[in-house]
Amino acid sequence: MQSNNPVFRNSNEFNGRATNAYGNQVYGGSGATHQGYGSDPSTWSVGTPGDTRAGTGPMTIDSVVQKTGLSLLVVLVFAFATWVLTPALGASGSTLSPAAVSQLSAAMAVGGLGAFALSMANSFKRVISPALVLAFCALEGVALGAFSKFFDYQYGGGIVIQAVIGTFAAFAGTLAAYKFFEIQVSNKFRMGVMAAVFGMIGLSLLQLVVGVFGGDLGFYGLTPLGFVFSLVGLVLGIFMLILDFDFVENGIRAGLPERESWRAAFGLTVSLVWIYTNLLRILAIIRR
Repeated sequence: MQSNNPVFRNSNEFNGRATNAYGNQVYGGSGATHQGYGSDPSTWSVGTPGDTRAGTGPMTIDSVVQKTGLSLLVVLVFAFATWVLTPALGASGSTLSPAAVSQLSAAMAVGGLGAFALSMANSFKRVISPALVLAFCALEGVALGAFSKFFDYQYGGGIVIQAVIGTFAAFAGTLAAYKFFEIQVSNKFRMGVMAAVFGMIGLSLLQLVVGVFGGDLGFYGLTPLGFVFSLVGLVLGIFMLILDFDFVENGIRAGLPERESWRAAFGLTVSLVWIYTNLLRILAIIRR
C-alpha cells in the first residue's frame, strides 16, 4: 500500500514495512513474517518503530475519530484563548491601535511558522509522535485565533462562524460523497493532488519572501487573483480530505497499530485547517 502523501509515505506500516516486536517484517494486516530476527535482543521487549504487537490494539474508526476530535479541540481551545487574550480591535472601521496590531501579527507569525515547522516534522517522521501532533495543533490554534480575529474585525457579520460551518459542511459532504459514490483513489490522483499542494506552498513561501522586500504577488490579496488562488486552495483541501479518507480506510483494512490513528488525525486536521483558511478568505473577498 505505497503512499504518495508525505504524511503517510514515511509510515512503515502504511508502506508495508512494519515489523513485529522481534524485528520480523509483517505485511498489512496478515501478520505473516519472513525469516530473520532483529539483531539487538534488547529491542524485542520495548518495541521498535513499526511495532504491531496485539497489545497496542489495531487502528479503528473509533480511534481515528477520538484522536481527530482531540486534535481539533486543541486547535479550538488555543484559537479561542488567543482571541480572548489579545487586545480588542474595536468596532469595524475604527482606527487600529499599533499595540493590538503588533500582538496579533506576532501571534500569527509565531503560531504560523511554528505550526509549519511541526507540520514538516510530523509529515516526514517515520514514527508518529502524539506530543508533536498536539503541539502542532496548539500553534495552529494560536495562528488561527489571531487570523480569525483580524478577519472578524475587518468584515464582521459572523464571517468566522460562517467559515467554521462551511468547513465542517465540506467535511461532511466530502465524506458522504466518498462513501456513497465509492470514490476510488488512483496513484495519479494522489501524485497530482500532492504536487498541486506543494506548488501552492511554494508560491506562498515565494509571496512571503517577496513581501519582506515590500513586493506583492497578489496571491493573498483581496483581488480576483486572490479569489482564484483561494478557490483552487479550497478545491485542493477537499481533494486532500479524499486522500485522508482513503488512507484511513486502507489503514484500518490493513490492521495498522492504534498509534497510527494520530497520523490520520494529523492529516485530517491539516486538511480542515487548509479548507477553513481558504474559505475565510473567499468569504472576505465576496463581502468586499
